[in-house]
Amino acid sequence: KPALPCMVRNFIAMLSHFPTPIIFAHRGASAQAPENTLAAFELAAKLGAPAIEFDVKLSSDRQVIIIHDQTLERTTNGSGAVTKQPLAALRELDAGSWKSAEYRGEKIPLLNDVLEAVGKKLLINIELTNYATPFDGLVREVAALVSKHALQKRIIFSSFNFNNLLAAQRLLPGVPCGQLILEGRSGWFQRLTARFMQLEAEHPYTDDVDAVLVHRAHRQGRRVHVWTVNDPADMRRLRACGVDGIFSDDPVLAQEYFK
Repeated sequence: KPALPCMVRNFIAMLSHFPTPIIFAHRGASAQAPENTLAAFELAAKLGAPAIEFDVKLSSDRQVIIIHDQTLERTTNGSGAVTKQPLAALRELDAGSWKSAEYRGEKIPLLNDVLEAVGKKLLINIELTNYATPFDGLVREVAALVSKHALQKRIIFSSFNFNNLLAAQRLLPGVPCGQLILEGRSGWFQRLTARFMQLEAEHPYTDDVDAVLVHRAHRQGRRVHVWTVNDPADMRRLRACGVDGIFSDDPVLAQEYFK
C-alpha cells in the first residue's frame, strides 16, 4: 500500500483526537438556532459539537460574510442578491426572526468575527459558495482571514466547485479540502474531477453512500463526511458503512446517537 502524502497524514493526525464519526453542526446548531449566525455557532459549541460547517460569500464591497442562499429572502428580512449588497446594508438586516422571536435582531456574521469567537474552540468546515460569482476572488479573501487568525490547522475547505479547492490549496498549502458531491447523477462531474485531485475528504450526499463508496475513499486516503444527516435511520446505516463524519442540523441528536 503506498505511503499517504504528508498533508493527508497531517490531516488524519489533526482529527485523531476527535470522536468518530465527527459531527459537524451544519450551519451551526441550525435545528435550534437561526442557521449561519453567531448564535448558532456559539450554541453548537455550548452543546458540545466538536465541529461546525458554514457557507461564505463576498459582499459587494468584498467583505467575507456567512450566509447560504444566493438571495436574502429566506433567512433575512431583506431581498435581492447577497453579493450585490454592501456590508453596511447586509448588517442592518434581521437574520434571526424567521427562526423565532428569541433571535430577533441576529445579524449576518462576518467570517472574521466568527473565527475570532469560535475558531480556537471548534474544527471549522468552510464551504466556499461563490457559485453565482465564481471569479470574484472569494477564496483569496477567505485564505487571508484564516492566515490572520493562524487557524490553518483547524480549518477544512469544501466546495462543489473544484476550482475553489484548487485555489485554496495554492493559497494555503497543506490546508485540507473536501470535494462536495451533488446527489445522484447530478454529481457525476464532481466525482470525475475528484479522481484527479489531491483531496483529504469526500463529502457525498447521504443517500449515495454505501460501504463500497467508503471503502474506495479510504483506499485513496480520503475521509468520508456525509451531508446532511438528521434521520436516526440514516445515522445507523452510515455508522455501519464506516463513515468518518456527518453534517447534521441537530448536533444534540447526532451526539446522542453516536456516543
